[in-house]
Amino acid sequence: MSELLLELDHVTKRFGQVVITEDLSFSVGRGDVVGIVGPNGAGKTSLFGLISGDLAPGSGEVRFAGRPVTKLDAAARCRLGIGRTYQVPRPFGDMTVFENLLVAAQQGAGLRRRASYAAAVDALDRTGISGQANVPAERLGLLQRKRLELARALATQPTLVLLDEVAGGLTDPEVAELVEIVRGVNADGIAVIWIEHVVRALTAVVSRLICLSGGKFVGDGEPATVLAEPAVREVFLGSEVTAALAGGSLEASAEAQGDGAVGGERNAP
Repeated sequence: MSELLLELDHVTKRFGQVVITEDLSFSVGRGDVVGIVGPNGAGKTSLFGLISGDLAPGSGEVRFAGRPVTKLDAAARCRLGIGRTYQVPRPFGDMTVFENLLVAAQQGAGLRRRASYAAAVDALDRTGISGQANVPAERLGLLQRKRLELARALATQPTLVLLDEVAGGLTDPEVAELVEIVRGVNADGIAVIWIEHVVRALTAVVSRLICLSGGKFVGDGEPATVLAEPAVREVFLGSEVTAALAGGSLEASAEAQGDGAVGGERNAP
């Protein structure tokens, strides 16, 4: 078993009477790659907020790399090694791609001068956007914006990266490219927790799958086993979806998902 990196211990978060997460406990080891699925409103992005420091829990404890971080804000947790992306990319539109990565390296990781430039270049290379280094972020198409979002997280030098629906709106070939990037990131020893509605993208990478619904875990384990559980199929995938679907290739999804983008209707660049 890998050394524990992230631990949530009986974490609960409410907004008034609305329960966002309820008594959640789970752990992720160094170098692990974990997928999270669930219906809209299940609390998935809020869970990332509790991990990254964007949200404070009402009760429970968050530990990272063996130390309590529950009271630390997002900036402090980023310095410790927690990087994240957002569903809607948040680059500085009037800055170039490279300048966006310098900001991430300097403000997120606390790097300076040559070290920050090296981190920015490495993030460009990892995500395949070196050719867009001098392009203003506002001019990027959807795939490049998704890659920049991931690159900004990597420029903060994380040991854990949280991916929030980075495959949404992409075509099959684009998702396949993204899967290879995530595999490469994990191969370098960076732990990954990936929220995604494009289930085939997750099952191509993750060794563990969690299903979240109503702020609670309703499935946790090997992906095919979790996808076959009746509770998971009922709340998220639908009664007609089977674990066999998850085993299909990204390119073979047209009949199951309909022509066009894997994640549904494609967003305009």
